[in-house]
Amino acid sequence: MPVTDDDAIRDVLGMNSIAVVGCSTTAGKAAHEIPAYLQRHGYTIHPVNPYADTVLGEPAVDSLGDVEAEIDLVNVFRPSEEVAGIVEETLARHDDEGDIKAIWLQLGITDADALADAEVAGLTTIQDRCMKVEHQRLIAD
Repeated sequence: MPVTDDDAIRDVLGMNSIAVVGCSTTAGKAAHEIPAYLQRHGYTIHPVNPYADTVLGEPAVDSLGDVEAEIDLVNVFRPSEEVAGIVEETLARHDDEGDIKAIWLQLGITDADALADAEVAGLTTIQDRCMKVEHQRLIAD
């Protein structure tokens, strides 16, 4: 089951390198503003957006497999119906690289079956929560 307790969420918030699937170039959209907030708070953001060259001053890539850096966490800003495919891509990278430790589905995004597969593979999962809100609640001063 996706984690819900504060200690587990705090652990995930302690992960620094974040691939943001669906990271937007459009200011004002949650998929832009939340990664920008995280970047301002010291997280390394790796935008995954096949329609952009750069997002938040970082090079954007087409897929998780194209992120050359080590990734601790995959943060998802895509519709729930796309989660299963994103989890498959995450697990493929996890098997090949072994670097991804967690998947976070933003507020309003859920897929219990896909996240169950991720948990079987050893990943921590969070769904239907805003990473910015949780950071402000548990970490930020």
